[in-house]
Amino acid sequence: MKTEYLEAGRIVGTHGVRGELRLEPWCDSASFLRQFHTLYWEKDKNPVQVMSSRVHKNLLLLTLEGVATLEQADALRGKVLCFRRADVNLPEGTYFQQDLLGLTVTDAQSGQVYGTLTQVYSTGANDVYEVKDTDGKTVLLPAVPQVVKKIDLESGTLEILPMEGMFHAD
Repeated sequence: MKTEYLEAGRIVGTHGVRGELRLEPWCDSASFLRQFHTLYWEKDKNPVQVMSSRVHKNLLLLTLEGVATLEQADALRGKVLCFRRADVNLPEGTYFQQDLLGLTVTDAQSGQVYGTLTQVYSTGANDVYEVKDTDGKTVLLPAVPQVVKKIDLESGTLEILPMEGMFHAD
């Protein structure tokens, strides 16, 4: 089930003395999060305005409305910020990783169930899907067009053409 709010990342510290925060992104990248002018606190989904943001290494440095001192910023350490799904327009064939978790992985030709997608790893060249198979064993699946044939979030399935021996040794 698609949730209205998706986790953007966690505040891991402060930067400077004027209330700037260091946010560890839990999505594609820090630059992706720069598009948001409003974020939401994880617990109560209360909105908070982003006054400024910039990428620094793999983190997003941001200033939030009402946070102007080091002490105010430090009190937010460990808090999780979210964004609204409706505020993002994803290109066709692109998915939020959180939406892929829990999909049932099936054979695109036979319909055989292989297991459940439990984790997505971004490796640079392509993502890698971690699938817990029906025997409880973990299998790593390259998320490339030769293997991944169809992602259907509505039905909760990921159809694949596995490489020989990937799930069961013949």
